[in-house]
Amino acid sequence: MSELLWQKPGVEVDPRIQAFLAGDDVLLDREFIQDDITASAAHARGLARIGILGGDEAEAMCRELAALSEDLRSGAFVLDERYEDCHSAIESRLVERLGDVGRKIHTGRSRNDQILVATRLWLKRKLGEVEALCREVAGVCLQRAQAETLPMPGYTHLQRAVVSSTAMWWAGFAEAFIDNAVRARQAGEWIDANPLGTAAGYGVNLPLDREFSTQALGFARLQVSPIYAQLSRGKYELAAVDALGAAALDLRRLAWDLSLFTTAEFGFVSLPAQYTTGSSIMPNKRNPDLVELMRATYASIAAARTELEQLLSLPSGYHRDLQFTKGALVHAFGRGLGALALLPNLLRGLQWKPERLAQAFDEGMYATDKAVELAVAGLPFREAYKLAAAEPLPSHGADPQASLDARVSPGGAAALGLDVLAGRLSELKLSVQNA
Repeated sequence: MSELLWQKPGVEVDPRIQAFLAGDDVLLDREFIQDDITASAAHARGLARIGILGGDEAEAMCRELAALSEDLRSGAFVLDERYEDCHSAIESRLVERLGDVGRKIHTGRSRNDQILVATRLWLKRKLGEVEALCREVAGVCLQRAQAETLPMPGYTHLQRAVVSSTAMWWAGFAEAFIDNAVRARQAGEWIDANPLGTAAGYGVNLPLDREFSTQALGFARLQVSPIYAQLSRGKYELAAVDALGAAALDLRRLAWDLSLFTTAEFGFVSLPAQYTTGSSIMPNKRNPDLVELMRATYASIAAARTELEQLLSLPSGYHRDLQFTKGALVHAFGRGLGALALLPNLLRGLQWKPERLAQAFDEGMYATDKAVELAVAGLPFREAYKLAAAEPLPSHGADPQASLDARVSPGGAAALGLDVLAGRLSELKLSVQNA
């Protein structure tokens, strides 16, 4: 391992203790090192603005940081157990290439604000990916809602309830993922605050140009209080994981529907072959493993959220406990984005089975239509309810399409409001383009 940034003369480092302290930080920091490089370049330029670095020194630092970034992308440099974390790796590289000039990079900052700003930049990008995927899922759902309207059973309590349609099913998930995109956007806006320059949580005796670094790094605002910068660690991560979790919850319910709909007992849907796998022993099986793992994804996100929440049982200021927030984040977004990324093409490729949908209707599913008809004719609804329970067929008989055509309440099968949903989705896309 390279020399520790904090090592003092005469103090022997126990390798077992150091291994425990480092944990899997180096592996996790592979996620954050590019953002730490970006923030380090902004910090170098900021030091030049207040005379700590000469202009040539700052340019040399930025040049070497850019070279390190490229070496990471090409594989010429690997963050490994030689380093305590990504911060020490960056400083070690600068010292190796620039000598004493490289040793100046840490002036006015701490690893505390380094990881804060790197994590914040990473989260902004990941939430942008969540939003983009949710918009894509919503777009697929809207397209299919507009293109196909097949009668299908609607269920409550997993029992046949009323007549529904494939268009209503698609519209429901379209609106859900529009909301999820909005949630990701809002979380991204909330955490869009620059902590660079807060150092160890109490500021430094330097006139750092924090507004400059805020603009240079593309943050919307400055996180003013150094103490709050530390208080927000974990809190902002929770907000990001909550936004991811909202999408994963809807993914779980959608996956549950497909898990049921693909069974032989339902048989409503067929999935593209590449989205299923075979059994190791049963030649007849094609299993919806992908859908089942999508269904399981929220568990990983919920576990990460719980870990984050439990880590925040701390007084103010920095505590090493917060190191563990990185693993929770990487795990949650790795699983969550991986599942969401596969969803749009799965939805594009699934096929309904109209004949099986049609076979799933029974007379009882029209009873609500009959009760409403009788109420419209003047009968008190409770009396109409009792009559419909005994004789469920309305005037249109057992005709699922007629039942759908009569569903004129806003959002119902005859008034889906797809134009409203399309408008909301377009506004989201337009706001991204104008950002």
